Amino acid sequence: MRLSENGIALIKSFEGLRLNAYRDVAGVWTIGYGSTRYHDGKTVKPGDKLSDETQASALLANTLGEYVDAVNSGVQVQLTQNQFDALVSFTYNEGTGALKNSTLLKKLNSGDYQGASVQFLLWNKITDPQSGEKVVSSTLNTRRIEESKLFLSA
Repeated sequence: MRLSENGIALIKSFEGLRLNAYRDVAGVWTIGYGSTRYHDGKTVKPGDKLSDETQASALLANTLGEYVDAVNSGVQVQLTQNQFDALVSFTYNEGTGALKNSTLLKKLNSGDYQGASVQFLLWNKITDPQSGEKVVSSTLNTRRIEESKLFLSA
């Protein structure tokens, strides 16, 4: 399957556009619409800048292939476009390894779509830089609720 325009818009809305490199909530250098690497695989570093939204969108489009491929290769059941878009959004945010080893994917591949939808909601924590403990992120909580809703919608 391919990511739809609605799926791309969803990811853009959650990631937001930043033309200057910044540290995300996990402390990773990020740019554009949540990209941590460039087309050539080099990581984003402090001081990096993109010229405009067009460049950020091109970087996102290039970056998304890895996540689309991970969903296509990992999912063994039929998906609707909305389910696919929700899974790519999740995978883009959490990483391909997170999807591959997740209970979400295990439940989905066993045909438990409802159980899989609930699993999105469990991925709402970040490591607090002060305490090192996992804490609920309101931003991630909102994102996971929206991804779960999209996953369950027709």
